[in-house]
Amino acid sequence: MKYVAVKGADKILSKSSYIVQRPENLKNNWKEEFGNNNPICLELGMGRGDMIIKMAQQNPRINYIGLELDENQIATAAKRLIGKTLPNLRLIHGNAQDLDKMFGREIDTIYLTFSEPWPKKHDEQKRFTHYGYLKLYDKVFRKKKHIILKTDNKGLFGYSLETLSQYWYTFKRVSLDLHHDERHIANIMTDFEKNYYEIGRPIYYVDAEFEG
Repeated sequence: MKYVAVKGADKILSKSSYIVQRPENLKNNWKEEFGNNNPICLELGMGRGDMIIKMAQQNPRINYIGLELDENQIATAAKRLIGKTLPNLRLIHGNAQDLDKMFGREIDTIYLTFSEPWPKKHDEQKRFTHYGYLKLYDKVFRKKKHIILKTDNKGLFGYSLETLSQYWYTFKRVSLDLHHDERHIANIMTDFEKNYYEIGRPIYYVDAEFEG
C-alpha cells in the first residue's frame, strides 16, 4: 500500500492533542497522563491508526498508545481524530528502538501489526520479534508479557513463532488464516488488513504470553 505525503504534516502533529510531544517526560507516569490505572496497550507501527482508534472507541476502560515512525501516516491518524473525544488514546511519533526511554514497566500488551518483515538475513535485528526487541519489551512490560502479532508475511510469522517460543512465550492462539478461522477470533482490521481481506490473502495471527 502506498501512502501519499500529507501537506503540513509537521503542523498537524504539533497541534493535535492526541500527539505526545515529549513521551520521554512521561516515563513511569503514564497512569497520571491517562488519569487512571487501567491497562495500557501499545501498538508498534500503527500506520494510519485504523485499528487503535477503533479499539479505543470500543474499549473505554483500556488505555491505548499508538507509535509510528512515518510522519505522513501518523499525521493521517491525527487528522482522523479531529472532532473525536477519546481520553484513552495517545499517539507517539517516534522510533520503537527508544521504547525504554518512553516507558518504564507500564505496558500490558504490545500489538505488532503488519510490521516490516525485513526478509534479508543482514536485516534480521530490525524485525520486531528479533531477540533484541524481545529483550527491549521486557523493560516496558508491567508484569505478564503479552504480544499479539498479525502479519501477511509467512516468513516473518514462522520466524516470530520460533523466536517467541525460544524466549519462553507460550501461545494462547495461533491462526494461519485469521479471517476464516472457525474460532471467530475477535479482531479489528488495520488499513493493510482490509486490502488483504478483499483479495483473500490469509492473515497469520499469534497471541503469545509469558509470566515470569
